Amino acid sequence: MLSMEWAWLIPTISFLAFPVIISLRRTVPMASALVAILAILAGFVVFWLVTIDRIDHGATGIDFFSYKWFEVGSVQLTWGIIVDPLTIVMLGLVTFVALMVQVYSIGYMRGDSRFGWYFALHSLFAASMLTVVLADNFLLLYIAWELVGLCSYLLIGFWYELRSASEAAKKAFITTRIADVALLIGILLLFKEVGTFSMQETFHQAELLMSGAPSALSSTTATASAILLFVGAMGKSAQFPFHVWLPDAMEGPTPVSALIHAATMVVAGVFLVARTFTLFEAAPNALLVVAIVGLTTTLIAATMALVATDLKRILAYSTISHLGLMMLSLGAFGYTAAIFHLLAHGFSKALLFLGAGSVMHGANQTDVRNMGGLIKVMPFTAILFGIGALSLGGVPIFAGFWSKDEILISVLDHRHPIFIALLLVAVFLSALYMARAYFIAFLGDLKDENRTAHEASSIMLIPMISLGILALTFGFMALEWTNEYSGIGSFLYMHKPHGFEFNVALGIGSIAIAIGAFVLAWLIYRAKVISIERLKQNLNPLISVIERKYYLDDIYQWTIDRVVLVFSGFIGYFDRIAINDIAVDGSADSIKLSAYNLRYHITGLMQNYALGMIIGAVGVAVAWWAIAVYG
Repeated sequence: MLSMEWAWLIPTISFLAFPVIISLRRTVPMASALVAILAILAGFVVFWLVTIDRIDHGATGIDFFSYKWFEVGSVQLTWGIIVDPLTIVMLGLVTFVALMVQVYSIGYMRGDSRFGWYFALHSLFAASMLTVVLADNFLLLYIAWELVGLCSYLLIGFWYELRSASEAAKKAFITTRIADVALLIGILLLFKEVGTFSMQETFHQAELLMSGAPSALSSTTATASAILLFVGAMGKSAQFPFHVWLPDAMEGPTPVSALIHAATMVVAGVFLVARTFTLFEAAPNALLVVAIVGLTTTLIAATMALVATDLKRILAYSTISHLGLMMLSLGAFGYTAAIFHLLAHGFSKALLFLGAGSVMHGANQTDVRNMGGLIKVMPFTAILFGIGALSLGGVPIFAGFWSKDEILISVLDHRHPIFIALLLVAVFLSALYMARAYFIAFLGDLKDENRTAHEASSIMLIPMISLGILALTFGFMALEWTNEYSGIGSFLYMHKPHGFEFNVALGIGSIAIAIGAFVLAWLIYRAKVISIERLKQNLNPLISVIERKYYLDDIYQWTIDRVVLVFSGFIGYFDRIAINDIAVDGSADSIKLSAYNLRYHITGLMQNYALGMIIGAVGVAVAWWAIAVYG
């Protein structure tokens, strides 16, 4: 049986599949899909073998496997992997969701002219994220991190013939690159202080700092580096104010959205904070920043999801909001709750996006206002989408309920009461916008334009059913079933066994809020007891601000037009005049002029040359004397 040291095979298989798929993509497109699926399936099998070995060796602690990469002076760079509980659960999420999405994509992408290229990018995307998960040093993590960004750019802009797709890809790439600059600075700051890119040594120094022992890290540098790393995470995980790229990323194929939102691109930021959580624990002020940004993001995104009309954009804002929940949990020392919600959200959100893809594939609709009654023609899709909606809405007994309540407990225990009050508002809005989307799209009367809609094919339904089962049952992983298994919380915790708690009062309150939101949505959108038109009239100023995305896109566009472009124009002018005309062309012209004038001194007479040499020698002697006397 393979041991933990062989975990590097999981991304390597998909990396090796990439060139194979490229070579097959034109001649045998379906073979490209088969290679990609077999590669990620092999990775999923290796994941289980590694997991079994990890459990046999004990769940707590961290195992590092490092090998010398190359050496520069006294600095030794290593290539290696971390196999800890966080790695295990992330490997499981990425490989399983990627496998489900790739199987689904066979049906969804069939007939596309770049069918093979799609699966090649999918394979590279999954491999890059798996490398981020396994990396044992910041340099390797950063390389894989940038590969994840590149793959997302290529997949978001997959249909680059559409201007909207190419613009969305550029927006995502540039926005995340800005945040990545902060990540790189944070990594270099840690390298400067600790003297290595090794996470093991960095975490050790952070632990020394927390214990009060002498450490290479000071409180200031720990806080600064943690905040810089978090800014990098904000870009990938679409946290305010970097969230603007994610809704536009819906221009890519819908299965891509499922993978990005559930298991790769956007969860990378949350994973980074979780991976470096020891550093954040040594910098409490940085954790407070994480909590504030997470809370702000979850509230803003929840309100935008409530007014969105495009089904995929509703899900995109939902992702942003739930990523904010995860960040808030981490900022409230809720490590286990954040990772558990990452997993529950991953399965649920992948299911929802595949369900949205099924609607687009079967009914050719994206605007929920043009839907309605789809449960009559797409019953399986409707039921499965409903499971995902109930899970994200935090309704018992679905996965999202358990993880959401753990976040509430963490925030209640470690942050100011205003945090828990606003979080409960976000929980209510989360259930409300999911109920709104479901009731409008799937219930009610079937519209004439949707009578030709059809259910998804079996190859698309099977992955959805698999994800639906997990969205329904995964929450029970929090419970202690046997003496050997005391809950996923105990498995996840880095330092000591730590199970999940259940606060009865808070649990009852959150259940009431979630169910109340679904009831309110029913009264508004189905029973129509509450007039939606009157609500819009009364709340029109607020709705207008939210529909304009709080004017953030406008502010960014104004900044680009009035500041960035003006500054770049000045730099361009300076480059042309000062650099090109004066420095470059001026130097060449001065040399040319000097050569032109110098030719008049070339007489061919030896006495003139001798006189010049004497004058030069006297000049050098005088200069030497002046330096010796006055220097």
